[in-house]
Amino acid sequence: MFFQTLDILGTIAFAISGVLVAMHKRMDAFGVLIIAFVTAVGGGTLRDVLIGIAPVSWMQNMTFVYVILGSAIFAVVFRNQLKHLRKSLFLFDTLGIGLYTVVGIETALVAGLHPIICIALGTMTACFGGVIRDILCNEIPVIFRKEIYATACILGGATYFLLRVFLKDENYLFIIAGLVVIVVRLVAVRFKVSLPSIYREEK
Repeated sequence: MFFQTLDILGTIAFAISGVLVAMHKRMDAFGVLIIAFVTAVGGGTLRDVLIGIAPVSWMQNMTFVYVILGSAIFAVVFRNQLKHLRKSLFLFDTLGIGLYTVVGIETALVAGLHPIICIALGTMTACFGGVIRDILCNEIPVIFRKEIYATACILGGATYFLLRVFLKDENYLFIIAGLVVIVVRLVAVRFKVSLPSIYREEK
């Protein structure tokens, strides 16, 4: 129940972030719904395919489909309240990667995979939906820019496995790991911390 709650919260956050991007691009209702859907389930779908879960999780539980539809309608109806588009998008995107990182790690742990693979799948679950969203919206995906994005997910995953030695309650471990992802992302954006560029500045 705990992880299903996290999964649903992550789905809501990513669906809303997808709607915000789609509305910013002035897509029609169908386009908004598609972007919300792929943003919410894209990462989890890739994770399930790699692990060998068939059908993938959201196809086995219609709750996620209803949650995405409800979140999309909510975001459209209350778009005026979400008028600070960039801030709203950033907030929901950040919450989404924090929640989905721990959901991805838990799914990988249940499959009995190595900790490094668990972290990789957690990062993939958190980031891939946003990658699909940005590509469909003709944007360079955030994960491919200098911003701290996937790095925050990796740090959150590493925190989980490091603290595992000291804490036995997995619920607390996953909460802490998710908070690490969210805080790292917030701090990085607030203080303009980014990964070093491999390109030299032209004079």
